[in-house]
Amino acid sequence: MLKIEERGRQASVEGFAHEHIAVGILMKKYQNVSLVDLPLLPYDIIIVRKTADNSEDIIRAQIKTAKRAVHFTGGGRGGVDREYKSDVKTYTQSTATSDVVIGVHSAGNNAFELYFVPTTLIEELNQKSISINRISDLKENYFILENCKNKEVIIDKCREYGILP
Repeated sequence: MLKIEERGRQASVEGFAHEHIAVGILMKKYQNVSLVDLPLLPYDIIIVRKTADNSEDIIRAQIKTAKRAVHFTGGGRGGVDREYKSDVKTYTQSTATSDVVIGVHSAGNNAFELYFVPTTLIEELNQKSISINRISDLKENYFILENCKNKEVIIDKCREYGILP
């Protein structure tokens, strides 16, 4: 069993690695994808893509390690200093903080799956996480990613997928 410090360090390394993995996968599809090197922002990467009318659409994405679930909270700390006196620094992702949460799930043999969870859906769910089994239709679903800011489309699709009632 790893000591608490080693587990915290390993989780931190996995988090950074998953940000780079997500950027690499998305870059192959969209080209203009970048890590955001501003530590106080509530999102990790931006995706800049051309729309049908040749304008640019910028998608703000928060990357989360997804083992059994995709978590929607941020601002908390891990490791020995994880205890806060109040919840002032923790928050749940919303349309105010990012456009999509991307869960990076290890499928084994150095293969990874991306789960695209729009923040419009997170606001509708009103919960802190969701099981990856429940959002299987969002896995590698680039239609959802590209339409993540369109609340009507996302709600309709998530009802169709059975994620929302």
